[in-house]
Amino acid sequence: MLLRPSGVLGSGSRPARACPGAISVSQLPFRQGVRLAVDVGSVRVGVARSDPGGILASPLAVLASGPGAKAAQARAELARLAASEGAIEVIVGLPTSLSGREGTAAAGAREFAADLAGRLAPVPVRLVDERFTTTEAHDALRRGGKDARARRQVVDAAAAAVLLQAALNAERATGRPPGQLVRAGDGAGA
Repeated sequence: MLLRPSGVLGSGSRPARACPGAISVSQLPFRQGVRLAVDVGSVRVGVARSDPGGILASPLAVLASGPGAKAAQARAELARLAASEGAIEVIVGLPTSLSGREGTAAAGAREFAADLAGRLAPVPVRLVDERFTTTEAHDALRRGGKDARARRQVVDAAAAAVLLQAALNAERATGRPPGQLVRAGDGAGA
């Protein structure tokens, strides 16, 4: 026996009634504007951008990074990108283990986000859990026919796009900005 959900045409049943006081997802507040997301790595920083409606995330750029001057240069370039794109917010991926624990990579992401918050104020910077974003990006690129060498050059931006899309979807579902707001100077000890 095939069961059809109520309200489906031809099902012979009445559409489901809304619960009194219930708010549909389409009624939740959603901020309009371009958002950027950042996947911070020790060698590269992936950047993604949303459309102005906050519907779709797309890879934007991969910036060289590393210790010292390279990291400062990547942060400065990201600040320029945020200004030129008119970003209303920047999402920074927070790498955690499967159990939710934070290691040295998370401390680096927190430091990066705090520095970025100082450079971008008053544009908000938020930390959002990035578990599985790189894996999902590798899988999508592999399905798209990219070999390992080609993936290496773009996977960070693709991972940032996966992170940003998840953040956009979360905000749309809850009506609240995703993640944890970062203030300048929060750093690794936050």
